[in-house]
Amino acid sequence: MLINNAGISLTSDGLKLLPQLQRICNDHEMLMTQIEDLHDIQSGIIRIGTFSSVATHWLPNIIKFFKKDYPGIDFELLLGDYTEIEDWIIEGRVDFGFLRLPTKAEMETIFVEQDRLLVVIPQDHPLCDCDQFPINELLNSPFMLLEKGAKAEISEILEKHQISPQISFTTWDDYAIMSMVENGLGISILPELISQRIPYQIIAKELEVPAYRTIGVAMREQKSLSLAAKRFLEYLSYRKRN
Repeated sequence: MLINNAGISLTSDGLKLLPQLQRICNDHEMLMTQIEDLHDIQSGIIRIGTFSSVATHWLPNIIKFFKKDYPGIDFELLLGDYTEIEDWIIEGRVDFGFLRLPTKAEMETIFVEQDRLLVVIPQDHPLCDCDQFPINELLNSPFMLLEKGAKAEISEILEKHQISPQISFTTWDDYAIMSMVENGLGISILPELISQRIPYQIIAKELEVPAYRTIGVAMREQKSLSLAAKRFLEYLSYRKRN
């Protein structure tokens, strides 16, 4: 380095070292940013839009493991239907939300799982011993429809196969539907996820035409999520693989 009346200038040896020094400076800045991020993840809140089956069967276990590593992070869960969750994501009310895919094009999504849709019937139903439930048999009992507002996957299945059952009850509360089925008030189609570890005396049967819903996580822009929210999505991905 030379110092003269014109200021400071690098010698030829200094110019040779300049690229390495710049890399060192850049690495130092990156390290300081990562340290700041680690401090930031020690506290904060993650807001998640979800529906009841995910809130009941997936999130408690994932949050439990996440909280072991990041006890200072709190959670706010907003339960709604698909349309409400989409609105919360777009409005920024939640960081991300669980939805049926595909969803609105302006959102980024991550595939999570395919969830079978099963017919739920009371234990004394005439077809309780069948291997697969004939779709036309949906016409022979009062039907409980899991839906709220916009059409969901159950209505789409019925329309696809041109089935118009006698809909006697419509709600977005899957537990209410299972209770009514248990009491012999009708039958329904529900996601397999919600039928796990239930207290109701009902039977779940696969349809003769297998049907699924595709569950994913949606957000406005993944790169704009907080570090805590990004890290939680990593936990979600890991827990679903194991």
